[in-house]
Amino acid sequence: MTFDKAPERVVLLKSAAVPYLRDLGVLNRVTARAGRYPAEYYDAATLAELAKIPLLTDKTDTSGHLQISKEVVISQQPDLVLGEVDNLSRDTLSAVDIPLLEEPVLCPDSTAIPSFDGIYAQLETYGRVFGRQAEATAAIAALRERMTTIQSSVGTPSGRTAAILYPTVGGGVTYAYGNTSMAHPQLAAAGFTNVFGDSTTRVFEVTLEELLGRDPDVIILLHGDGDPAAVAGALTGLPGADKLTAVRDGAVMTQLFNFTEPASPLSVDGLERIVARFRTGA
Repeated sequence: MTFDKAPERVVLLKSAAVPYLRDLGVLNRVTARAGRYPAEYYDAATLAELAKIPLLTDKTDTSGHLQISKEVVISQQPDLVLGEVDNLSRDTLSAVDIPLLEEPVLCPDSTAIPSFDGIYAQLETYGRVFGRQAEATAAIAALRERMTTIQSSVGTPSGRTAAILYPTVGGGVTYAYGNTSMAHPQLAAAGFTNVFGDSTTRVFEVTLEELLGRDPDVIILLHGDGDPAAVAGALTGLPGADKLTAVRDGAVMTQLFNFTEPASPLSVDGLERIVARFRTGA
């Protein structure tokens, strides 16, 4: 995809790009947004900038997918849309000469393997798109410095195992993340071994029986929004879950989804939270 000039009218359909745009100083080029932007993700300055951007809708279906019409997006006259949703693909928008960019791992049929190096590469990509290469270089240097600090605090791998899961609140499927998700390098950077690291599937359904068989020492539960206690209860309330080592030891942590997936500067924030929570072996 090519750009004749840096975009000036950006519409956000997902929150994933926000930390990149913030680090490049181009959030003021976002003229409209849709979806949900949990306050916990952002510092006060970023929240203030987001508050100035009109919200088109935050309506989602039962699976958390954004519900927005093509006409609403087109009416904003964007020169770039960030984030693909079910009824607004790149092909749909390119038919009306509106370019769309998506995070690599979320692209259809993507073969990208998420990593912290991938975050730096995506910063470079956005830097080129917005003509902010110098800002991208500075942001990458700052992230690398944070990663060095984190790795120093983690030290050698702990030998403990872990799993990152996405439970369904109110009953239903529990999902786990394999070695083609950002969960895998995030757990490794925190000094853990991913019990689902043998799976090349990014995210997949798991049963409690399989969890008991792999029995991770630590469990991190991702969620989109809502009450973290309800998210934890979606796992710990399952019959037999009290036999899991992580549940028995109180080593279960809830974390908002974008602190892990997709790969972004928020994944570094999420890593810091994981390390702070489990550094002492709790």
